[in-house]
Amino acid sequence: MLKRIFVLLFICALFVQCARRGSPTGGPKDETPPVLLRADPPQKTVNFKDDEIRIYFDEYIKLEKLRDQLVISPPLDQSAYIISPQGIAAKYINVTLMDTLAPNTTYTFNFGDSVVDNNEGNPLSFFSYVFSTGTAIDSLTLRGRISDALSRKSENFVSVMLYPVDSTFTDSVIFKNKPLYYTNTLDSLIEFTIPNLKEGRFLLAAIKDVSKNYMFDPSIDKIDVISEPITLPNDSLFCLSLFKEEPGFAFGRAYQAGKQRVGFGYNGSPDFDIILEGELPDSFASVVSRDRETDTMYYWYRGIDTDSLKFTLKYDTLTKSYVYRIRKAEPDSLKVTVVQNGTLHLADTLKIKTNTPLKGFDVDAISLRDKDSVSVPFKLVQNNKHELQMLFDVFPSENYQLQLLPGAITDFFDVTHDTLAVKLKTKSRVDYGNLSLRLGNVPSFPIFIDLLDEKEEIKRSMYVTEEKSLFRFAYLSPQKYYIRVRIDENANGKWDTGHYLKKQKPEAVYHFPPLIDVRANWELQEQFMLE
Repeated sequence: MLKRIFVLLFICALFVQCARRGSPTGGPKDETPPVLLRADPPQKTVNFKDDEIRIYFDEYIKLEKLRDQLVISPPLDQSAYIISPQGIAAKYINVTLMDTLAPNTTYTFNFGDSVVDNNEGNPLSFFSYVFSTGTAIDSLTLRGRISDALSRKSENFVSVMLYPVDSTFTDSVIFKNKPLYYTNTLDSLIEFTIPNLKEGRFLLAAIKDVSKNYMFDPSIDKIDVISEPITLPNDSLFCLSLFKEEPGFAFGRAYQAGKQRVGFGYNGSPDFDIILEGELPDSFASVVSRDRETDTMYYWYRGIDTDSLKFTLKYDTLTKSYVYRIRKAEPDSLKVTVVQNGTLHLADTLKIKTNTPLKGFDVDAISLRDKDSVSVPFKLVQNNKHELQMLFDVFPSENYQLQLLPGAITDFFDVTHDTLAVKLKTKSRVDYGNLSLRLGNVPSFPIFIDLLDEKEEIKRSMYVTEEKSLFRFAYLSPQKYYIRVRIDENANGKWDTGHYLKKQKPEAVYHFPPLIDVRANWELQEQFMLE
């Protein structure tokens, strides 16, 4: 009897188990990239003469961002080939060649990460198809790394190019010819490899090719070039550091910027002369100022009644003449603004800006008072045609009241402003952090010590002309900073970039590796060895 009960319980349990319902899991996620089955003609075919290539895979694939990812070496015009299918899934890639290929040349079609499986998007990374129009596959390889001459972060999609150095070679080849061999770092690499090369001497260049035309355009592209031709085979790891050339000077267009203001566009240095030709009345006056946002110089004028002006512009040995017809435009009205409207940080200099050029200022019409209404002594310094600096001892946890009465500032047109009143407050010392920095192995002085935010924008910079034991940045706003040191090798007060044709490299730049976390009421000390 007991045995029967056990048998019945077992049968019931079996039925209950069979009756349970569950959700199918669908199996593990597919993380396997597509697999190449075969190619027609086969990989590494020699004496290639076909006009079509078909590459087969073990599953349905699709091509993503092919235009960005595909790298063909030597380069081919986009009109020289058609790759299909695009936009739909298939188990193959078809390459139709529309143009004659170079003889005795090894070609590489590197698809980057564009070949992905249709279901999960798993990429077949850096899949390449290689063939030769000659009797052998070239087998040499060149490797290197890409960095940036100024920024700690390297550019992506950098073109790396090899040009043969032979009897026809000139330095201008990168401006007008496509390279013989080519690769691209794509969107995530700082290292590069150029495979399937032949022996020879080559110019090695890296270019941030904005136009994607395989040529160097100094106005928009960054570049670096290994100074001397390299010889293949070569096992060296070549390092290229991209820089943007300072544009060569060129005069731009003239335009009516205001009723009594002519704008002159330019490229390069703003240090050129603007001369108004002809006889001018005694009432005539003019001033030139620079637009800090755009490459424009403004010629402001008054006291002349004419429908045209004749200008001569001079820069070094360049001269350009304009006969400029006056056009209707709105008059420029004086606007006075205080840059720090609200919070005045303890390390700030109070600045007053005008949109029209400054002619003069009256200290007696300007007052600065603290929270106890006590007058604060100050000094005014004109920084440029549009800015005054107000120098005074800035105290923490203070409230200031700045007042500019009419006549405090007079502009070029003898116009003044209405009464301007601004309230300013300062924070406590404990609201800021301080950073003390020791430098070692500095190759030369002067130097720039830059504090950058996480976007690599300069938040504070110090120009140092001689060696010191300690460099201190006081009253820093709490945030994270990078430290960068730029060497002013020619002591001209600025950091100079490179120039390809002049064979000039950028001045040295050093980056302190860690991100510095400056916190309120903290005193940080760091040591930076430049190497």
